[in-house]
Amino acid sequence: MKTEQSIKIQLKQTFPLTIKRLGINGEGVGYFKKQVVFVPGALPGEEVVVEATKINPKFAEAKIKKIRIQSPHRVQAPCPVYEQCGGCQLQHLQYGQQLKEKRDIIIQSLERHTKLAVNKLDIRETIGMENPWGYRNKSSFQVAQKNGKVLAGLYGMNSHQLIDIEHCAVQHSQTNEAVTKVKSILEDLQIPIYNEKTGKGIVRTIVARVGVETGELQVVLITTQNELPKKDLIIEEIQKRLPKVKSIVQNINGEKTSLIFGEETLALAGEEFIQETLGDLQFELSARTFFQLNPIQTVKLYDEVKKAAALTGKEKIVDAYCGVGTIGLWLADQAAEVRGMDVIPESIDDAKKNAKRHGFTNTKYVPGKAEEVLPKWVKKGWKPDVIVVDPPRTGLDNQLLQTILQVKPEKLIYVSCNPSTLAKDIQTLSAKYDVKFIQPVDMFPHTAHVECISQLILKEGN
Repeated sequence: MKTEQSIKIQLKQTFPLTIKRLGINGEGVGYFKKQVVFVPGALPGEEVVVEATKINPKFAEAKIKKIRIQSPHRVQAPCPVYEQCGGCQLQHLQYGQQLKEKRDIIIQSLERHTKLAVNKLDIRETIGMENPWGYRNKSSFQVAQKNGKVLAGLYGMNSHQLIDIEHCAVQHSQTNEAVTKVKSILEDLQIPIYNEKTGKGIVRTIVARVGVETGELQVVLITTQNELPKKDLIIEEIQKRLPKVKSIVQNINGEKTSLIFGEETLALAGEEFIQETLGDLQFELSARTFFQLNPIQTVKLYDEVKKAAALTGKEKIVDAYCGVGTIGLWLADQAAEVRGMDVIPESIDDAKKNAKRHGFTNTKYVPGKAEEVLPKWVKKGWKPDVIVVDPPRTGLDNQLLQTILQVKPEKLIYVSCNPSTLAKDIQTLSAKYDVKFIQPVDMFPHTAHVECISQLILKEGN
């Protein structure tokens, strides 16, 4: 006979809860009658009264009604639209404590998804920022019109309400200024703004990107069609009001889609790209080039990759998700050869250009999937000593995991932006690899995101 399940939480039920830890999305996690409850905005150590807002078979979601005992690390979020926007999840948590909680999120993922003795692993303190504000070098703000006023910002949490963001606290001051001025130009010139409901209008998104080290600015207008009314006037006004602008670009996206960019890009004025510097490397960023959003922390991240690789100049390296070649080029001066692959052909073209511009002759880049390209190289007698992977949030492709276990490089450096998929992949790799250390790096202060670098070494006898 089945025993009666414990009484389930009911919708709109209010109950007391002690918050034990932070979840992977930055929400507080507590247990009520053995059921997991997620509470956005609640912090570890707090005792709160909550109201259930959503009931799932395995967990419940709730909102704070009252904080009975407040965390000593709770602070007032400086952003006026913090509650509605949802772009940041942790502004209400003191920054030093954010770094500790991010390390804890990694530990939780390893405990949940691996059979390793997590308490014996070398999981280092999170590397943070001296000034954790104004770090994002690129903003993509949707535009809308309300009572003749042009708004630009992000859609609110779980809603389709556009939050007009006058000043985003985590955006670079130059991208904030660019969006504000472009907004007023579109308003002054009465340019038709895209309306999602009716499908009418032309300008749908303003993208602004700054070279943090170079100060160069790029403005991209994403439109529903090629024709941009009063185009010359728009260009003239942008150049007048934003003297630092080096590149003005139009991208056409007429699809009903949540993707920001369309396939066609037109240079309207100035250069097609802006320059950015990372350490000793220079990069040309065109409108659609992927580039790290926090260059200051990217340098720290790549330096940690270099330390973890501990190169002697003799190593053959594979940069498995190479993009425009950034990580591989960071290591190339201390390696015998760097080979990279990526599924996006334009990225490979950029990687080749970047290698050439920096005078590297020990690099090779090919388009394709790592799990398909790597076995071919091995078959031809080229075996890597070090593989560096920096996969998307979904983690490593299973076929690539199996390929790594067959190729057996001495060292694997895993750069992760998702602790859950990292932990699952480490569990698979632990058949032949030991985790030597994990180094968290805070790339996105005030958000729940956490990046880390893991050094995995081939077990003896493999």
